[in-house]
Amino acid sequence: MTKTTGKDDGSWGKLIRDIVVILLLVLGIHSCVAKPFYIPSDSMMPVLRNGDRLVVSKYPYGWSYASVSFHLAPKTAGRLFGKLPERGDIVVLEHPVTRIDYIKRVIGLPGDTIELKGGALFINGKPVKREVQPMLGVPVDGNMPGADSSLGRFLDRDASGKDVLELPIVRETLPGGATFDTIDMGPGYMTDDYGPEKVPAGHLFLMGDNRDGSADSRVSVDRKGLGGPVPFDAIAGRAEIISFSTDGTAEWYNPLSWFSALRSNRAGTNLRPAHDATVK
Repeated sequence: MTKTTGKDDGSWGKLIRDIVVILLLVLGIHSCVAKPFYIPSDSMMPVLRNGDRLVVSKYPYGWSYASVSFHLAPKTAGRLFGKLPERGDIVVLEHPVTRIDYIKRVIGLPGDTIELKGGALFINGKPVKREVQPMLGVPVDGNMPGADSSLGRFLDRDASGKDVLELPIVRETLPGGATFDTIDMGPGYMTDDYGPEKVPAGHLFLMGDNRDGSADSRVSVDRKGLGGPVPFDAIAGRAEIISFSTDGTAEWYNPLSWFSALRSNRAGTNLRPAHDATVK
């Protein structure tokens, strides 16, 4: 007859312990090293598209309550090993009021004065370099344009008869040389004129690259915007690279569709801005 010793390596207690350890490890990696992020809107077009999946690193700016994944940490002031972002960085943040995740680009640093006049950006009283680019054709698919997008007005067809968005592109180059493409839909938008506003100490001014379709620091909280400059402590991490992207046709019950939905040319896209060495 076999005697029970009270020790059972396959016991429920050990299984639960192992699961807790695994979950804590995942939470630690998510909070301290890197996490995935899904783009749910067109506010960061043309660089980011609805359906992109990103890798967001957690350590470049140090750690705060916003670094802890799944919004588990209470809001507290302070940042461990804090280092300010650079102008042009794409950052993920917790909305300072609703704590919903947003993704925007850093435009203004503490002490900067931000102003927009007719859609043209001024930093510290000087106009940001703007260069009109050729129209950009982006294929229409299940994720593009998004349900709440304002880009539908640019719907067109290419030479093969496929639906595309023909987008008006303006390349901006910020002080320090970070350069990237934005969408400028033309005059008449509420966000075309703003400020001047000085960014307080410990804050950042954030904007979306889809300048006329982004709820960012120019937009009040009651309109789902950030309501002005955002506390540095609300920044969760920096967007680094697109891991993969889907066109909205994938069905969870059909594994084959997971592969056919991939936008193969998006994976591996570096999200750090290029730099123009002639701009100081």
